[in-house]
Amino acid sequence: MNELSSGTFLANEPSSSRPSAVVIGSGIGGIAAGLRLLAKGYSVDIIEALDQPGGRARVFRQDGFTFDAGPTIITAPFLFADLWELFGRKIEDDIELVSLDPFYQLRMPDGHFFSYSGDRDKMRAEIAKISPGEEANYDRLMKDSEAIYRVGFEQLCSVPIDTVPKMLSIIPDLLWFRFHLSVYQNACRYFKNPYLRRIFSFHPLLIGGNPFDTTAIYSLIAFLEKEHGVHFAQGGTGALIQAMVNLFRQEGGRISYNTPAQEITLENGQVTGVTLESRQFLPANVVVSNADIAETYSRLLPKHASKRWTPKKIENSRHSMGLFVWYFGTKNQYPDVPHHLILLNERYRELLEDIFKHGFLADDFSLYLHRPTATDPSLAPDGCDSFYVLSPVPNLDGDVDWTVTAELYRQKLAKFLSDTVLPDLENQIATSHIMTPLDFERDLRSEKGTGFSLAPHLLQSAWFRPHNRSEKIDGLYLVGAGTHPGAGLPGVLSSARVVGDMVPHVTA
Repeated sequence: MNELSSGTFLANEPSSSRPSAVVIGSGIGGIAAGLRLLAKGYSVDIIEALDQPGGRARVFRQDGFTFDAGPTIITAPFLFADLWELFGRKIEDDIELVSLDPFYQLRMPDGHFFSYSGDRDKMRAEIAKISPGEEANYDRLMKDSEAIYRVGFEQLCSVPIDTVPKMLSIIPDLLWFRFHLSVYQNACRYFKNPYLRRIFSFHPLLIGGNPFDTTAIYSLIAFLEKEHGVHFAQGGTGALIQAMVNLFRQEGGRISYNTPAQEITLENGQVTGVTLESRQFLPANVVVSNADIAETYSRLLPKHASKRWTPKKIENSRHSMGLFVWYFGTKNQYPDVPHHLILLNERYRELLEDIFKHGFLADDFSLYLHRPTATDPSLAPDGCDSFYVLSPVPNLDGDVDWTVTAELYRQKLAKFLSDTVLPDLENQIATSHIMTPLDFERDLRSEKGTGFSLAPHLLQSAWFRPHNRSEKIDGLYLVGAGTHPGAGLPGVLSSARVVGDMVPHVTA
């Protein structure tokens, strides 16, 4: 039996005579790594502490509504397709990815809307509505974004940057990318209008970064979206996760839920396996951790395992913000609300400083509203809509008591949405569920309850970020948001690709 939902393993019974690998965590990076190791000839077990796969991308089902818990914006779909191609298969046989147009709508503080798409003419027309005369600046921005993408994404994201010589070799590219600038400063080079500067600098928030201190290298996201589009998986991101799990099982992998890891075991600097919290032991030639960086280095490994990523170093690193996410279903439908809607606040820099620097929960907010039933009505009962609204908030370093504040904050969001884009919302709620940074810490073992692990600023990128291959322990690899190249679906999938290339093939 390939899937062990009970979390029970037959003691000392190997699944095959091949070299074995254990992947800790079934987030997207973990499943992708498991698939790549299967393709290289390993016998692979994925162990998951929760009762379902996906990690941050797990699913909530409640009162007939389906909610993707986390990532909903699918870019670089070819990175998913690559996983099927490893086995001579096609992703479209198992899951339908729908291209969205526009990618998002952005609501300005004055109530005007901007439709953000990959169509040059449409984008220029949208820019002209806000600031006539700045249309040509879009072409300049996209030309430079493409140049950064061709090197920064196509080359650097797909290789390990775990040695000083490798880091030194990319410095000329970093200089050309103006890495010393922030994404916001880079947007200011092209646009004068303050709203356009926001529209073309908000993307770091999708990967846990502050646009005012995230390196301008991440300006490549604008071209990434234009080149490959923004997609949605029919059935939700959870359906895509299940398709990946099915592929993994069909190709011989084993996955076990309710199976938390206790310790990565070592002998003479080499991994030997993973001990579970049940005290069972899984021997392994290779261990891949998709757990949070702090979980891996501070709790799963002995204290001497890393001279660089010590518990103190991790504690003092800069972490991404927290997330407050309210999942709700409505008794009615809101056909005028698009699939992705971003509601911008009058304050921009000041609000982000409250969140990232001061740890202060302000009375105002910028929001991301997700309405998947705009594309897939099956995610809600007939005549209803499924939503989630996400608000960036301080992580648990901030002075917020979520046990007291959560419901009050939800009510504040409900009133704001009712007053702006979802009329009468407060009387239309059919079902409701919330997540705060406390839930991220408890359920996902996320350090400081962050939504995206380490923040993606310059001195926590490339060589400065935790490496995909342990610098001290043979056979230990890392994937996911906290390692190179970073958070977001393209980032975690790329981390799995890097690990897949580093792990040696099984030889007969």
